[in-house]
Amino acid sequence: MRITRAEAKVLVVDDAEDDALLLCEVLRKRGFTAEPVLSAADCLAYMRRDPVDVVVTDIQMPNMSGVELCEQLYRRYPDCAPIVLTGYGQLDTAIAAMRAGAYDFLTKPVNGDMLEVAIDRALEHFALQREVKRLSQATGTGSDRALEDMIGESAAMRELRRMIKKIAATDATVLIHGESGTGKEMVATALHRMSDRRKDEPLVAINCGAMPASLLESELFGHVAGAFTDAKSARDGLFVQAGNGTILLDEIGEMPLEMQAKLLRVLQERTVRHVGGDTEIPFNARIIVATNRELESEVEAGRFREDLFHRINVVSIHVPPLRARTGDILMLANAFIQRVANRRQSFVRGVSRKAAQLLVDYDWPGNVRELENCIERAAALCRGEEIDADALPRKLLEHKSTRLELSTASPAELLTLDEMQHRYVRHVLAAVGGNKTQAAHILGIDRRSIYRRLEPSRQQSSET
Repeated sequence: MRITRAEAKVLVVDDAEDDALLLCEVLRKRGFTAEPVLSAADCLAYMRRDPVDVVVTDIQMPNMSGVELCEQLYRRYPDCAPIVLTGYGQLDTAIAAMRAGAYDFLTKPVNGDMLEVAIDRALEHFALQREVKRLSQATGTGSDRALEDMIGESAAMRELRRMIKKIAATDATVLIHGESGTGKEMVATALHRMSDRRKDEPLVAINCGAMPASLLESELFGHVAGAFTDAKSARDGLFVQAGNGTILLDEIGEMPLEMQAKLLRVLQERTVRHVGGDTEIPFNARIIVATNRELESEVEAGRFREDLFHRINVVSIHVPPLRARTGDILMLANAFIQRVANRRQSFVRGVSRKAAQLLVDYDWPGNVRELENCIERAAALCRGEEIDADALPRKLLEHKSTRLELSTASPAELLTLDEMQHRYVRHVLAAVGGNKTQAAHILGIDRRSIYRRLEPSRQQSSET
């Protein structure tokens, strides 16, 4: 059922108080219920108390930007529609916000009529999404719904879905590892949603590398009133907030060593102690951790505790890089095009043959996230129904394939030994789904040598 303007709650986020108040007044005159907050942190705190339907947020804000806020809202409050306000000509920023989960974007100065239309469309769109979700819950299976966003039919993706189905029913701690942009958080979400015991409880996530140790400790474990300067009241941390649900410790490889010791104790004892407190509080959340680092190498280098590694490495899931699943690239691209079309009413329906070849040939070091960003940008620049090569980033047009070509007889196409080595290492990594330990075994070198051999190859000498 569609929410009326009077029933809808709109939160305006802007660190410029006068601008926030003015925009709220504009919305109230048009029949919306609107409240201002002055930071992204205040927005998230408000949402914990009283979830809203639409968040209208500025992009440029201190501490946490509008893009980062969209990521948090998309993760924690999927039924909330973020609309971002950006400066004229900041297309890259707007695209980043859309990729982070924003429903729409408007340029400043904001036109009241356009904002009104955007909010009305967002309310209608999300009401329809909720109805579709309700119907699918009534007719579909939990597994189908949880895995529907995991697009791809490659052998690597079929194996990944098989592992998720197998592990979801257990309460074992899960270590999800893979390169940045591969979809580790999506895997964590699927594990949570497919757990009959926990799917109706919260899934809370935190980036362990995004804040200093003192703030991270407070976020994870909570604090008592007066524990530090800004602790005006007591607050439970994420371990307790997760209840009987799931807590995702993202980028755990970035966690400071001093916090690693405290986390180890928490995982061993299954209790937390508020910062400044002396009471042990039990928790029952399932633990999922994710990292884009090779934790074995981090242990060897003394940057990650070995005892913590063994504690979290109970069940391991590897998320393959996109270069190991090239057969999925066009399937993903078409899904992203459809998503853009649904969100922005775009007329783009596919990609040209030449553009498709460029997409498949590219190595995608940023993985699925980079592909999604590429498609959204190309769709914004495209003027026809197909994305053509000229709408793609220059790096795709200038890319040199890592494929090994040994059959050529042309001196101009022959490779140096350095370049051949570089390409072969990447070829082996792709073949084993990015598993550096397995690749090192095949290549007959140690894992640390993998990184050195992956460095860009040296320029060929100009001597003749």
